[in-house]
Amino acid sequence: MWEFRRGNTFGATAFGTYGTFWIGLALWVELVANPAVAAIAKAPSTAAATVASLNHDLGWITLAFAIVTLYLLVLTTQVNLAIFLVFLLLEVTFIVLAIGNFDSSTGIVKLGGYLGLVTALVAWYASAAGVAAGMGGRILFPVGKPLIKPLV
Repeated sequence: MWEFRRGNTFGATAFGTYGTFWIGLALWVELVANPAVAAIAKAPSTAAATVASLNHDLGWITLAFAIVTLYLLVLTTQVNLAIFLVFLLLEVTFIVLAIGNFDSSTGIVKLGGYLGLVTALVAWYASAAGVAAGMGGRILFPVGKPLIKPLV
């Protein structure tokens, strides 16, 4: 939570939110999904309903984070183009994953996974740009200007 200490409320909110997302998703897998899958082995006739229920859960989880990502995406228009692209790709990723999970479509979920990998590549670039800028050295990565000028 160094971002709070630095006065970067946006960064602290984003890192805190998505860190909590991954922890929550891991807990959901351990406490909900894994026991449900184990129960299928005991009662194979329930497999279709169980898988549909788990996909529905993941659909709601990814939709919820698509909503959070949307408001953060709007705010990134005041940061720089690189961060905006990270959140734009993340928004598209969450929407595709939500659609794929609600539809129980492995193809759409796989597409969402590939979009997530592209999002990660853009996020790593933005991260490297932030580290380089913080070092004050000669190597800098272009990040583009904000799409909307902040008032302050």
